[in-house]
Amino acid sequence: MATVNFYEKPGCINNTRQKKLLAAAGHQVIAKNLLTEGWQPERLRAFFGDLAVRDWFNYSAPAIKLGEIAPEKLTEQQALALMVENPLLIRRPLMQVGDRLMAGFDQQAVDAWIGLTEIETTTDLESCPKTLAQASCGHE
Repeated sequence: MATVNFYEKPGCINNTRQKKLLAAAGHQVIAKNLLTEGWQPERLRAFFGDLAVRDWFNYSAPAIKLGEIAPEKLTEQQALALMVENPLLIRRPLMQVGDRLMAGFDQQAVDAWIGLTEIETTTDLESCPKTLAQASCGHE
C-alpha cells in the first residue's frame, strides 16, 4: 500500500470521503492543509501534468462562481499566479505518492494509480455539494 500526501481543504466533505476511500484501501493518508501550504508556481504546476489549464481549477471557488475569474481564458503562468495567491482556486485534492503527483480525485484514475478497494460510483467526489451561501464548505 502507498503513503499518500493528501493536500486538502480542512472540513471539505468530499476530501473527507476521499481520504476514507484511500484508508479503506489500506493506504496511509497524510493530510496537509492545501490553503496554508507555501506553494511555489513550479511545484504546484507539477501536480497538473497534462491537464488543460481549465482543469486545474476548483469551480466551487467563489471567484469562479461569481465570474471574477474565467479559467478557460488564462495562461499557465496567470493560473499559477492566481492559485499561489488564492489556494481556494486549486482543484482538490492534490496528492503525492513518491515522485508521482495528481490533481483531483478521479476514482478510476486513483484506482489505476495506487488502487482502491471500494469505488463509490453514485457520488461525485470532486464537486462541492454545498452552495455558495453555505460558508461551512470553505467558500471564504
